[in-house]
Amino acid sequence: MTMPVIFNEPLSLLQRMAEHMEYAYLLEKAGTATDPVERMQYVCAFAVSSMSSNWDRLGKPFNCLLGETFELQRNDLGFRLISEQVSHHPPISAFHVESDLFQFHGSIHPRLKFWGKSVEVNPKGVITLELTKFGEVYTWSNVNCCVHNVIVGKLWVEHKPVGFKPRKGWAPPGLSKTKVKALLGSWVQALYAVDVSTYEQFLKTQKFDSSADNPTVLSRNGISSEEAGVSGGAAAAAISDTDDIPGVLPNADPGIPGQVLLWKAFPRPETTNQFFSFTLYAMMLNELTDNLKDRLPPTDSRLRPDIRLLEQGDIDGAAIEKNRLEEKQRGHPIRSVKVFDGSTMVSTRPLVKKTGSSTKTIGSVIGQDVQIYSDHPSFFIFSI
Repeated sequence: MTMPVIFNEPLSLLQRMAEHMEYAYLLEKAGTATDPVERMQYVCAFAVSSMSSNWDRLGKPFNCLLGETFELQRNDLGFRLISEQVSHHPPISAFHVESDLFQFHGSIHPRLKFWGKSVEVNPKGVITLELTKFGEVYTWSNVNCCVHNVIVGKLWVEHKPVGFKPRKGWAPPGLSKTKVKALLGSWVQALYAVDVSTYEQFLKTQKFDSSADNPTVLSRNGISSEEAGVSGGAAAAAISDTDDIPGVLPNADPGIPGQVLLWKAFPRPETTNQFFSFTLYAMMLNELTDNLKDRLPPTDSRLRPDIRLLEQGDIDGAAIEKNRLEEKQRGHPIRSVKVFDGSTMVSTRPLVKKTGSSTKTIGSVIGQDVQIYSDHPSFFIFSI
């Protein structure tokens, strides 16, 4: 089912995935911390931080075309990123991030479920973080996102399930069940760490109104909220069966003596409601300067005309271009090919380039030519 462009935001899914790196400084801290517990804290904070940009973001990113790419290099944050739409049916997007301190990569296979009054987005896939200095590997999955009241009423976003769940069944050296830290806060606003003894004393004097307020205990063999005797984590696994907006948001600052702030979301600009509720980081993802345009491959998401038109406020034009690109992809089945350039084998997708009315052949593939063409002057579509 094709979604009307009015439900979109002017970013592709590849660009949306790049928002994982908004708080890349947390990985820098994790990559240099000598204390393993401290490294785990910063990795947890980084995993949580990616959800903060979803809060109050109701627009759907554009579906990517097969072979579409997105590149981002942030010298100020110390990383470079590349992502690509590697499969059309099923849709799979993959990304890889490099830094002197870490490698960060993964793939996402989003699935949508319509529940009548709500839409649930399940971003299936595993995300992997490697801290190169310490030889440590962390994996996790993204959290489901549910948009309520899509037919009538005020739209609002819910994330569930939230919680840390260890993968057991193997026994690494130094395995211990000693509780060392409690992590708590609001998943979209801030995350704090506090000593377990202090947290347990605090817990005896408090009564939580919802599982979203409950802390999570960090132990040396993993993370578990159930071992702490609270009802968070797996108890909150199901999407809420009500579409009513919660009356009170969870408190981001629990106010426990001795707590340490691990991460706090950057404030959004005052004009965020006029720009699809974007963060400042999200606003720069589709920026296209003359210098950047000359250096990007023609498959980059920034060159998509439908996204650019929606960003400029031309909804009708964006709808026309979105439909044109989707229909063209349906009419020209695309598959991965191996192109031989002299003695070098290059893995590629059908490239996009047109000069006047002619198309350019870029390589031979088992008796057939790989062509790239487009009837739009500013975007290219791969086809064989």
